[in-house]
Amino acid sequence: MIAQVGDLIREVARTVVLPYYQKLGKADVRQKAPGDLVTVADELAEERLIEGLLRLLPGSAVVGEESVAADPDVLSRICAQGPVWLVDPIDGTGNFAFGRTPFAIMVALIEDGDLRAGWIFDVILDRMAVAERGGGAWIDGVRVHARADLPPASTLRGAVMTRYLPEEMAAEVGLRATNVAKILDSQHCSGAEYPDVVSGKQDFVFFWKTLPWDHAPGVLFTREAGGVARRLDGTEYQVTSRQKGLLVAANADIWAAVRQALLGERF
Repeated sequence: MIAQVGDLIREVARTVVLPYYQKLGKADVRQKAPGDLVTVADELAEERLIEGLLRLLPGSAVVGEESVAADPDVLSRICAQGPVWLVDPIDGTGNFAFGRTPFAIMVALIEDGDLRAGWIFDVILDRMAVAERGGGAWIDGVRVHARADLPPASTLRGAVMTRYLPEEMAAEVGLRATNVAKILDSQHCSGAEYPDVVSGKQDFVFFWKTLPWDHAPGVLFTREAGGVARRLDGTEYQVTSRQKGLLVAANADIWAAVRQALLGERF
């Protein structure tokens, strides 16, 4: 099924998403909430993905980002018994809507609340990142591993989603930012941030909002590569949790070093 889902995602990217890229009209983009855009491509891609996933796994349920936006009660399916698909038809919609990159299609499979598999497809790079619980993390068929060493905190680089942080926490991170080498600009696309942590382009990423379709595929991919995704209290990410705050790092030692460097003992 790993290959079949990958094929479905690629087909949706080719037939639905790419034809709209840099060709959206004003009527094709709207705000579903202040500062939160949705495009006709998001909605069409989610419809196609849902149809295909239900064909691949009859009897499963689906929680899609745009379905939840239309009916918040859909989110309750995430706690259902049996297999549930999570779908982010275009992660990085803001980038996509303005004709920029990165953006990705993301799908995860959970069963009884546990992550089982995840797919992250960078549409423009034509890069498929895949993970299966216990089966490792792979990019375009090549197994990948996150770095295992612990360099000095002063050499670490990563992104912080300061836009969504509570005011006091954002101020603390700003004051302590010099404890790491560099705070990178957000890419506004979780589907790019997670593979970049695993590949070593950055060492960490700090999110505040943790909607399940934005993070489930990336968390599993990171874990299977040897990295960690933990809440600020050190507990592991759970896909059914509504808790906010998530620090992702290439390994547990880097996680602890970044947690201390940016937040100290206050949070």
